[in-house]
Amino acid sequence: MKLAIFGGTFDPIHRAHLTVAREAVNQFQLDRVLFVPAAHPPHKPDAGTPYEDRLRMVQLACEGNPLFEASAIESGGGKSYSIDTIERLRSRLPAADQLYFIIGTDAFAEILTWHRAADVIRSVDFIVVSRPGHDYAIPPGARVLRLDTLVLEVSSSAIRRELAEGAHPAELPENVFAYIRAKGLYI
Repeated sequence: MKLAIFGGTFDPIHRAHLTVAREAVNQFQLDRVLFVPAAHPPHKPDAGTPYEDRLRMVQLACEGNPLFEASAIESGGGKSYSIDTIERLRSRLPAADQLYFIIGTDAFAEILTWHRAADVIRSVDFIVVSRPGHDYAIPPGARVLRLDTLVLEVSSSAIRRELAEGAHPAELPENVFAYIRAKGLYI
């Protein structure tokens, strides 16, 4: 099986995240994409919206697509380091399964600063999603597949601003927007 981890704060998850996952599935014949909201992101001391709400929004966004699955693998205490998630997931998979990691160019350009970066690089094949204006070098030993067909200029911070102004951002799946309104998030 070909499984991809798609991690992030997902604060909130939006249509561009789902488009990236669909394109990765189509271009690289993935069997499943595991959306993993970071419970305690090491690069963002304050994740903003509570983890439980971000996880629920990811669950709602994945509904209706059998190839997408929300995962609570990073729930609990401690920092959400990618290597810990990869190792936990790998321990549950058959050895023959291929593990991929979907990542934007901006994050991939910083990969060598990650906790146990060499282990992360050895453990997965990267699907690197191009973003305009972000060049990157491929570290020695990294296996990279490029997802170059997308130009998605959507940001969660812009969506949060729109929500705070009372707007209904078109980039949000309807069930995610309904959840946000029901819970009074981002106001």
